[in-house]
Amino acid sequence: MARRVFGTDGVRGEANSYPMTADMALRLGAAAGRFFRRDGLNGHRVVIGKDTRLSGYMIENALTAGLTSTGMNVLLLGPVPTPAVGFLTRSMRADLGVMISASHNAHQDNGIKFFGPDGYKLRDAAEAEIEEILDGDIRPASPSNIGRARRIEDAGGRYVEYAKTTFPRNKRLSGLKVVIDCAHGAAYKVAPEVLWELGAEVVTLGVTPDGTNINHECGSTRPEAAARLVRETGADLGLCLDGDADRLIVLDENGRVADGDQLMALFAGEWAEAGCLAHGTLVTTVMSNLGLERYMTERGLTLERTKVGDRYVVERMRAGGFNLGGEQSGHIVMTDYTTTGDGLIAGLQFLAAMVETGKPASALLNNFTPVPQHLENLAISRGGDPLASDMVRAAIAEQESRLGGTGRLVIRPSGTEPLIRVMVECEDEALMQDVVDNIAGAITDAAPKTRTA
Repeated sequence: MARRVFGTDGVRGEANSYPMTADMALRLGAAAGRFFRRDGLNGHRVVIGKDTRLSGYMIENALTAGLTSTGMNVLLLGPVPTPAVGFLTRSMRADLGVMISASHNAHQDNGIKFFGPDGYKLRDAAEAEIEEILDGDIRPASPSNIGRARRIEDAGGRYVEYAKTTFPRNKRLSGLKVVIDCAHGAAYKVAPEVLWELGAEVVTLGVTPDGTNINHECGSTRPEAAARLVRETGADLGLCLDGDADRLIVLDENGRVADGDQLMALFAGEWAEAGCLAHGTLVTTVMSNLGLERYMTERGLTLERTKVGDRYVVERMRAGGFNLGGEQSGHIVMTDYTTTGDGLIAGLQFLAAMVETGKPASALLNNFTPVPQHLENLAISRGGDPLASDMVRAAIAEQESRLGGTGRLVIRPSGTEPLIRVMVECEDEALMQDVVDNIAGAITDAAPKTRTA
């Protein structure tokens, strides 16, 4: 094919444009079905979940047609969080799980993520094999072996019950007022239900999806509205999920934002003290703050970095036998409980820490002093690669030399949006800003596009 269909987190793009068309979804479903029916046997099943995007109906129907055409039996979950698909793939003994979502992106985008029978996202090698099948002639099943489809009416309830089992059995959330921002996304029903059933006073935001308002001025990437609600209602904290609920950003009782790095520091420290942090190691990405690395080192613990993407964090965790990892953006992976990032379950673990310690959220979210860090996103045309420019490469090399050993520089194309992400970390904030401006200027000159903060 001219370019890869799979990116860093499945297939993603603007709805009704390549590769997120109904035709491609049908072929992708057929290719995945043929991949999982390599043995030629009948009875294979796949679960399909989705978030609340309008285009989810189109993609769901097309995927179902493609999968059943190759003999897969389809179980439709409806709107559920991405981690629920991982859980239910295993729970329902399915051969494949599919989540239809573009995570934190705006409603115009959509995506398709695949999970294997173990509930973990498919590895690169499996995706490459599916793409190879996609690029050829896909053999359909015989008329007598076409798959069936049925809707699972209680999928959300099954996940609610599982999520509650991750909270200490002898504890309740009585007396805590929690703002939960569901981003008008996949967790709009299940997240408030879990918190209420555990005894919290729940204040909801982003729970009225209409197909086009997912992540719009709410959720983990836009926590301002939730912060105002925390202050206005006197809540003890706020939990902000993204569109498919695999990310979490926490707000303290003053409405101040804490990212995934502070959450990982809290959990790593607590788990290490309890002897539960496997091999004394936290796995995160190159984007995590240097302050987190120093926090771990000071406690005799290890921080391992991977390239950006929660799937790469999980792959390293599985290879090393580690049980805690995540991303600064709010993916928190606890393999004792989940197979992928789970914003709700991470929130429950934070609430458990509040209940068990009696400390306010602000005291638990101030574990280390971050090194000043600036992230700038530069919009580019889809398929453009200004990082290949000699001018840009020279500018990056020059700015790295200026930083020397006083900071870090991470520049990468986004795997989910048409953006170049420029991250600089440095104790000298004036130098940091100048480095960002120089690199951003070079990238903009190489691919003139609107610059976004």
